[in-house]
Parts: sequence; C-alpha cells; structure tokens
Amino acid sequence: MRLYEKTMKERKERILAFMREDAYKPLLFSELVTVLDVPKSDIEIFENLLIEMEQEGSIFKTHKNRYGVPERMNLIVGYLQGNERGYGFVIPDDENIKDIFISSENLNGAMHNDRVIARVNKKVIGDKRAEGEIIRIIKRANNTVVGTFESSKYFGFVVPDDPRISGDIFIPKDEFNGAQSGQKVVTEIIRWPEKRRNAEGRVIEIIGNRNEPGTDILSIMKTYNLREDFPEQVAKQAEAITQTVTEEMIKGRKDLRSLRMVTIDGEDAKDLDDAVSIERLENGNFRLGVHIADVSYYVTEDSPLDKEALKRGTSVYLVDRVIPMLPKALSNGICSLNPGVDRLAFTVMMEIDREGRVLDHEIFESVINTNERMTYTNVYKILEENDPELIERYKYLLDDFLAMKELALILRKKRMARGAIDFNFDEAKIVLDEKGVPIKVERYVITIANRIIEEFMLVCNETVAEHFYWTNTPFVYRIHEDPDSEKMETFSEFVHNMGYTLKGISKVHPKALQEILEKAKGSKEETIISTVMLRSLQKAKYSHLNTGHFGLAARYYCHFTSPIRRYPDLIIHRIMKEYLKGNVKQDREELLNERIPEIARLCSERERAAEEAERETEDLKKVEFMKKYEGEVFEGIISNVTSFGMFVELDNTIEGLVRMSSMEDDYYVYNDKNYSLIGERSRKVYRIGDVVKVMLVRADVASRKIEFSIVSDEDGSDHESETDFAEKEQEIKETKRKRKKKADESVLLHVKGKKKAKKVKM
Repeated sequence: MRLYEKTMKERKERILAFMREDAYKPLLFSELVTVLDVPKSDIEIFENLLIEMEQEGSIFKTHKNRYGVPERMNLIVGYLQGNERGYGFVIPDDENIKDIFISSENLNGAMHNDRVIARVNKKVIGDKRAEGEIIRIIKRANNTVVGTFESSKYFGFVVPDDPRISGDIFIPKDEFNGAQSGQKVVTEIIRWPEKRRNAEGRVIEIIGNRNEPGTDILSIMKTYNLREDFPEQVAKQAEAITQTVTEEMIKGRKDLRSLRMVTIDGEDAKDLDDAVSIERLENGNFRLGVHIADVSYYVTEDSPLDKEALKRGTSVYLVDRVIPMLPKALSNGICSLNPGVDRLAFTVMMEIDREGRVLDHEIFESVINTNERMTYTNVYKILEENDPELIERYKYLLDDFLAMKELALILRKKRMARGAIDFNFDEAKIVLDEKGVPIKVERYVITIANRIIEEFMLVCNETVAEHFYWTNTPFVYRIHEDPDSEKMETFSEFVHNMGYTLKGISKVHPKALQEILEKAKGSKEETIISTVMLRSLQKAKYSHLNTGHFGLAARYYCHFTSPIRRYPDLIIHRIMKEYLKGNVKQDREELLNERIPEIARLCSERERAAEEAERETEDLKKVEFMKKYEGEVFEGIISNVTSFGMFVELDNTIEGLVRMSSMEDDYYVYNDKNYSLIGERSRKVYRIGDVVKVMLVRADVASRKIEFSIVSDEDGSDHESETDFAEKEQEIKETKRKRKKKADESVLLHVKGKKKAKKVKM
C-alpha cells in the first residue's frame, strides 16, 4: 500500500511500525523514500511528515541524518520537571518507564516543562532511579518568564517566581524597558540557556511593585498564561449572542419547563451549569433528572469562542477571582441555569432502584426553567438543622430534598461498596477583604448538600460514558489508570510500619486502599496515610481510550456535567448531539478520531496548570494571613516527618516546617521506618499525629513558606519518651495480630456459610 493513499494518521503509524521492526536499522531519507515507495510527487510531503514526527518526538534523526524511533536508541522522550535545587527529572511519555534523573550538569540548557529527549546513562539499579542527560530540546515551554527584576550599573537580571526554573535571566542594559529593582515583570527570552550560561531576555511587561496589592496574584496569572480578558473577536461573538431563549430555539427539544428542579451551588457561584430534579416512582424507585446547560448550542465548533475555550481548557478558580473559560455573557448569562428563566439544556433522566442501580436512562435535548437557586448552606440547614424559616420558605421542595438525600446516601453506599476511594482531605476557605487582604482562613466543611450534587453528577457521568462506550463513538473519557506496582509496594511498606496491611500489592484493588483509609479514620496518622496514598496513585486525565477510573472503581467515566467551565464536557455534548441525531458519518468519525487525542492531552495540561495556579494563590494568601502572627504560639498536629524536620498543621489547615536544625534542645535522628524524630540524649520522640506547640518564626511571602519552632512546656513533659514510643509500637503489633485473627475468623465463617464456594477472595 502506497504511503500517499493513506490519511496523515495512518501514514505516521505505518512509518512508526516500520521503524519498530526488529530488522530495521536507521535509514537515510533517500533510503526511506525507496523502501516506503514514496512517489516523486509526494517526496516533499513525506519530508515534511518526517520533520513533524521529529518535532513530536515520535522519531529521532541522528547527527548522521539517519532516522529511527527513540526507544530503540536508548532515548527517552518526555517533559522536564525542574527542581529548585538545580537538577530535574524527565517525565517520560511512556508511563511504563520510570522518571529519569538529570543532574544540573546534564540539563544542557533545558528548562522546566521543556519537551525533551534524554539519553539514559545509568539504568535503574536497586532503589536508585535511572540517570541521563538531555541531548535534544524538542519544544520550549517558557518563551516568557515572570519574576522579580533586579538591576545593577551595567546589567539586570530577573529571579523567576517559579523555583523550578533554575538560573536567573540576564537582562542587558538596553532591554530594561523602564523596569526598576523590586518590580515584578514579564521577561521574554531572547537567548536560551546553554551549559554554564544563563538565559538572556528583555522586559516586555511591568506587572507592578513587589509589595503592591494585587501584584502577587497577577504574577501567578502571568506565570500560567491566565488572562481575564478575551480577544476582541471572541468578545464580539459573545456579545452578539441573544440572552433569551426563543420559540425557534426550542423546536425539537423536550419541554421540561413544568418539571420541578433546582440548582444547588456555593453562595458565590455565578456559572450555574447543572440542575437536578427527582421523583419517587410507584414501584419505589427514583427518577433522577440531571439537566446540564447546553453550551454547545452557542459555542459552535471552530468558531472564535470555541478556539479560545480549547486554548483555556478550563475555568480557573483563584482565591480572589474566577478566570472563566467562556465570556461572562455566556458563563454567567444565557448558559447559566438561573431561576425563573428558560434555558436550553441537555438532560439525562435515570431510573434508579433502592440499591443504587441505574435500571433505565434517557438522554435528550431539552428546554428547562429552574424553580430555585439553592445554596449548599441552605439545603444543609433544611436537611440537618430543620431550620423552620427555610423549611417554610421552601416547603414545596421539602419532599424533593428529602428524596435527594435518601438517593445520594444510597448511591454513595453502593459506590463505596464497590471500592471507590474516598479521600477525606480538608479544604481551606480563605476570606479576603475588598483589597484582597486575607482576614480569615478556616476549614471548609463538606455537608450532605455537597454530597447530593457530587453523587448525582458521578452517576450521571458514569451513565453517559457507558452509553457512548457501547455505541463505539469517538469520545473523551475521564480515566484514572491503575497504580504502579512499585509505588504500591513502597506504600505497603509505609503503612505496614504504622500497623496496617495492604492486600494484593501486585494488582491492588481500590477497595483495599479504601479499607486502609477507613481503618485510619480518626487516627493520628490519618492525614499522612491519605497524603502518601494519593501521591502513590496516577493522576486522572482525559483520554480518547476508555481504561476505566481506578479511584472511583468505575469501568466507564467521563466529564459531561460542566460544559461552562470544562472543554472536554463541551466537546462531549457536540459528539452526543451528532450521535443522537444520526449525523456521525464516516469522514466525520475519522476527523474526530484524529483530533480527540490531542484535545484530551491539551485539556489535561491546562487542568494541571489551573490546579497549580489555584494552589499557589491559596498558599500565597495563607502565608500573607500568618505574617501578622510572627512570634505567636499555636497548637498544631505533626502532619509529616522527614529527614530535615517535620511539618505541623494548624487547625485552620495552614502548614509550616519545623527544621531539625532549629530543634536545639537535643540532636534528633530521623527514623525512616516509623516516620519519627528521636532525641539522642533526651530520647524524646516526635511522631506523625502528635499534638505540639509551635511558635511562628517566619512567614515568607516571597517564597510562600512558613517556618515554625517547637515550644516545650516548662516541665519538659510535652512529648513521649522512647520507652513510651516502644510501648506504642508493641500496641500496634498487638492490634495487627488481633486484626489478622479477626480477619481469619471472618473468612472461616464465610466459608462455613457458603458450602458451594470453592474459592474465598480476600
């Protein structure tokens, strides 16, 4: 089959398949033309194709101009993850390959997030990871760098805000462009770093003085390429969209305007993209309706709005503002399911039995009119506090709320029974004044009202994903791959030292992990076990392939319910509409199959950037909040212990480091098996979960780090001795023995009660 007869994707696949053959040896361009039978008229196209594949990193061109695949040349393609200490790691595209350590001497000019090719110099030996060097930079990630400008008489430099970008940016005198020392600036790189030579740049934007209100958040936004304003063409398209639903628009849609339904969101939410309805059926089952804003009606494919939405990938919720994926005319206007107005929607109606099983479902376009804009707080007060005023105000909805609570608990019970992992991390609620100054930091409490929406959206997303999986339609799935066996072995050893046993390490089931979380609930080590477990798992992402969702213990899952703020949901809506109307022709299917993998990758990238930006703004405001308390004493819990000190978390979720070097009452030794610090002379022991008093030594806004020091009680009895610690270790061993005995008895009873059972699964 000739190369030119195939699609672009098929051409690439054929070239790769050929180069991966055992008998293949790197060939010159002219040799490839002959072997692959490329017509003279297509030689230029073929050359461009090879260049494109080389830029993607799927093939490699040697210095002798021979082509081959990287994996057969001892090369690794991936992204460089920098470290503030100057070294880095290559995160391979192939998830079956471990990260490659790159020393600062072997970075060869590569910067954080660059797409690179690395040569492996030292392979994995025992616990030591593979080491390598960067031999080619495929794509630069940091065309601009945000940082603090400092000047001298003859030159200047920018210290990057992101510590993972090692090395300052040199700024020639004639490229200051008005910048002054201490200002936050955006620098454009005009010369990339080389071995033993820093990058060179020019100041292209002055954000503001380092200590000016608002400069800090703007700097983070610039770092992650987040912009509040929209390009002129996009803004004009949004402004031209009508803010009312006309009779012409609702033709062919199911009219649900008489169906009672509500939105339930946080008090501050303005982009209301999901509404819910519920009915109790005569057979005892529930009819749950999930009604999602039909954003795809207004944001058409390849329009300016669509291209900008894909570029953004997601809305970003910073601590002081929302950076929407779509202009407010859509996100807060015609697409938001505000009460009392007609809205176009995409509805999923599900019949669910009392065991939480979806017996039947229907998916269709609709027109709706929500009855109320409810908040989590008010629904909680109605259901849990029996607030008489709210019950009277919403009495026509009371039965619905009670049914929602009942169904949500049924769905949650079913989900937990199948093994879904439920991390119980406390989130922070940060309150700012009108100037953006943090005035309160407290724990955000998750209530039954949050659980209702969470469970309803989960079951809806699963239903949609399974439906379209069986249609064999191009789709965007939300996947969470099985954890790496080596990471699970490490985690197993970690929890074993705390008295817990992980079942089935080589092929762990999420239920085994959830069992450990349940056993650790309420214990001193609950937080650290949850944290280490989460770090041991893969990251969820978008994919054109359905490989299931490990954390949810779900075979099928997608994101369908938030098209206002997530691009994958929006493209799913388009695909679903085309399928339901029978418009997915073969050429359209081929186009979708070609485009969706890249869309999934881009959306996963933007999601990670949004999460990092959100976390950085939270960390920033937490440090700002604590700044005024320097020198004061607090009570906290040791949340983690490391070789260089321990982290202490206060009741408001704020965490800081107690450096071992600051613990001057003794010389402390780190016990890596029990995650503790033991005093050589005093035999004092500091363990995860211990309650300690600490003084706030420093809240460094620039580095966003908090440092504590230990404050001992006057009688010196604030901590257990090593003898007490040994007794606790013995208690842990005894607890493990009792758990094992109880488990054995449980299995024995199970076998006795199941006479026909040939095998007992633990």
